[in-house]
Amino acid sequence: MNPGEIDEIVDQAVFGADGLLPAIVQEDGSRDVLMFAWMDAEALRRTLGCGLVTFWSRSRQEYWRKGDTSGNHLTVLSAALDCDADVLLVTVAPVAAACHTGAHSCFDAEARA
Repeated sequence: MNPGEIDEIVDQAVFGADGLLPAIVQEDGSRDVLMFAWMDAEALRRTLGCGLVTFWSRSRQEYWRKGDTSGNHLTVLSAALDCDADVLLVTVAPVAAACHTGAHSCFDAEARA
């Protein structure tokens, strides 16, 4: 994606008062939701520019690119803003497990009511 296209998407995105945009990561083939995290404008630019998912860590107050430590990168295939432009859906091809626990998805565990 060229810089002009990236800027257009970042300009369209509606970031929260904290400057963050929720990002849902979905596997291309299975359509499984793999994880959820936050992006600011720079993380969104990095994600679209380099093709690897980059997030903003609220707890560490720093950028993190999924897979830099584990090797389990998430290669971006597409990204789309929702109808209000305040949520991002990132479709990816994962290298391996998406969750830091080693699970395929961060949503593998069933919630019990």
